[in-house]
Amino acid sequence: MQSTEYIVNQKLAAGRKDKIHHLKRGFYAGLPIALGYIPVSFTFGLMAVNGGIPVWMAVFISLTNLTSAGQFAGLNLIIANATYFEIALTTFVINIRYMLMSLSLSQKIEINTTMLKRCILAFGITDETFAVASQEEKDIDFSFMLGLIIGPYIGWALGTLLGAATTSILPESVQASMGIALYGMFIAILIPAAKKSKEVVMIIAMAVFISSVFKWVPVMNRISEGWSIIAATVISSIIGAVIFTREEEEYE
Repeated sequence: MQSTEYIVNQKLAAGRKDKIHHLKRGFYAGLPIALGYIPVSFTFGLMAVNGGIPVWMAVFISLTNLTSAGQFAGLNLIIANATYFEIALTTFVINIRYMLMSLSLSQKIEINTTMLKRCILAFGITDETFAVASQEEKDIDFSFMLGLIIGPYIGWALGTLLGAATTSILPESVQASMGIALYGMFIAILIPAAKKSKEVVMIIAMAVFISSVFKWVPVMNRISEGWSIIAATVISSIIGAVIFTREEEEYE
């Protein structure tokens, strides 16, 4: 007859194997995301160093943030000598979607997951990791999500380091051409949504129009870039919410 200690040890060993399996499965699921992040974060590192930010600081920003669009927006404001408040408010507005994503995924995370583990997972939520995690049919455990996040996190930091470190090596023509990756990233985010909804197209058009007003209209162009971004985002969102309000039946 097997001892209680032996049975407990067997269960613990099986639990560890299960966690390792889920960790590996999550890592493999996040590997394409990690590879996709490298060229975009490479551009971020390149732009940061060209803007006067030290290599170590550019990498530190990517290690403490995983926000893509938010980082680029914040970087442009830092280079433009915007105030701390403008930078904080702009990145908050751009990144507020991650709060909604985290709330959505919290319903799928295993109920016994501790608050500390939930906070760790929330840090690694991006548009792409959220999309992959949302496709899971069963409840998501900490090991799977951790594996899913590790790859993109490393890829984002590695790309930043490579871009920042090779700034002095690459020809100026190549460095200038890398800047198009930023616009490509925003286009990749906007086009799929715009193809599915004419409302999104209208809101994008409104945001472009408002941004142009702040850029070209006299007096308005005196407003700093940070406040222009905030105003364009908030105003176009409010107008879109008012004009394109959905009836209750549309949610049923």
